[in-house]
Amino acid sequence: MSPVQEVSSAIASIASLNGESHGHGPTVERPWGSFTTLEEGRGYKIKRIEVKSGHRLSLQMHHHRSEHWIVVSGTAKVTCGDKETMISTNQSTYVPKCTAHRLENPGIIPLILIEVQNGEYLGEDDIIRFQDDYARHETK
Repeated sequence: MSPVQEVSSAIASIASLNGESHGHGPTVERPWGSFTTLEEGRGYKIKRIEVKSGHRLSLQMHHHRSEHWIVVSGTAKVTCGDKETMISTNQSTYVPKCTAHRLENPGIIPLILIEVQNGEYLGEDDIIRFQDDYARHETK
């Protein structure tokens, strides 16, 4: 099994718990949707992210972490560096650290994905925003 398949399989197992895993944090509401930390440990954090139809997160970058995104339902428009791609249910993408990225929901149903963060520091303050669509401060 390839590393991508292994990550997808692990995330599918976590997603099937419907938020009942240990370490499950509160759901944090944002103008674009919400996120819930499902689990975290040394060097990793797993989140469930929901993006409302027609909404997007800010164009951003992280110095200390990379991210894997696996779509559970809906369609994601992903900007990663200078590339834009569309991914849908059961597809995934990788965002290397120090790479500008953005997540959008161009569809009519909520976009639900699992995000796996890896890195030596996973704090919410490790974020550089290049373009922010919302007047108030957001974190993901």
